[in-house]
Amino acid sequence: MLSPQMFHRLLAVALFLLPGSTQGNPAYKFPVPGFRISPEKGIAQGFISGFKSLPGKETGDVILQIEDRISKLERVLHLKEIITASEGKIFATNGKTADFHTTVKTCEEAGGSIATPRNTGENDAILYFVKQFNRYAYLGIKESLIPGKFQFLDGAEPSYTNWHSNEPSGKGEEECVEMYTDGTWNNKKCNQNRLIVCQF
Repeated sequence: MLSPQMFHRLLAVALFLLPGSTQGNPAYKFPVPGFRISPEKGIAQGFISGFKSLPGKETGDVILQIEDRISKLERVLHLKEIITASEGKIFATNGKTADFHTTVKTCEEAGGSIATPRNTGENDAILYFVKQFNRYAYLGIKESLIPGKFQFLDGAEPSYTNWHSNEPSGKGEEECVEMYTDGTWNNKKCNQNRLIVCQF
């Protein structure tokens, strides 16, 4: 059985990867297959197509069907190499590029956050997309108020780093951090367009 956290992460990933989901359309435009959803009435039918109705059509039965469908979705996304995972996090990209602030906003709107590697495994999970698209990606790390000192967006100091040789440089002028195609990091100005990679 999926944990509630994993269920919500996979659902957020699915919505993030749907075409048009980052264009500000209301959530009810992207229903779970088999549900009729309206803004006035909410879920009007609790049945998932492709699954036989269980006796009594209890809410618990519907939840089991949703968990089964999402579990299958996760396996398909891994098989098609659309998502990567590490340390319980799921990483995904929509293949688009944006500046740092738009990347942060896009990931938050999808129910996740900008990809932030906290160890080698997570760095490699992000690197997979950087190599696949041959584009650098911003990371959820920024220069603090002390020039040359970097921190996660939540203010925590990184215990893991993977700086490129002679980086970080440009103290006070290059506040954001990007990942190169070899997995190393470089500090950069925040207005460049980089691959959007989110974590859920």
